[in-house]
Amino acid sequence: MSTDGVIVLFGQLNGRRVAILAANGLEQIEYEEPKAAVVAAGGHVQLVSIEGRQVQAMHGDIDKGDRFEVDRAVSEVRTDDFDALILPGGTINPDRLRADPDAVEFVRSFVASGKPVAAICHGPWTLAEAGVLPGRRVTSYPSIRTDLRNAGAEVVDEEVVIDGNLLTSRDPGDLPVFCESLVEHFAKK
Repeated sequence: MSTDGVIVLFGQLNGRRVAILAANGLEQIEYEEPKAAVVAAGGHVQLVSIEGRQVQAMHGDIDKGDRFEVDRAVSEVRTDDFDALILPGGTINPDRLRADPDAVEFVRSFVASGKPVAAICHGPWTLAEAGVLPGRRVTSYPSIRTDLRNAGAEVVDEEVVIDGNLLTSRDPGDLPVFCESLVEHFAKK
């Protein structure tokens, strides 16, 4: 099966439960394409948020995109509820998440659990706020790389970087390899 050019084997995720943590301002394509890849591979996705019933997606941080129904509030979930976590970008989304104590604690707990976490574009900002980057090798959108270095990460400019349970990617242009890599990464754990 193909999702926007990414070949995914159905059933590879065998019902794994994946949380996508997002707030208003998430980059729509960075939500839709990873979600589609997980579903195509047999996983189940829930949108977890600090927002109420819906989140407003954006296109390039400028134009409003679609609104997506929130499945669960981050204040009501635990790491044990999920097998993997995705942190999409957009500038506004992770900036809102990193200011929310429940979201930061959820990310911190998830990384500490050893379960796989995938973050793209500005998504690693929340990893920095959670204090989980010292000694880790990551990539991101260029404008937040100094923040990630200041949080103790080794930052590189590569399409996808895997360091233990963390998988990071640079921007929407890397979505095909990001989606393929996250399905493989989530299947191994």
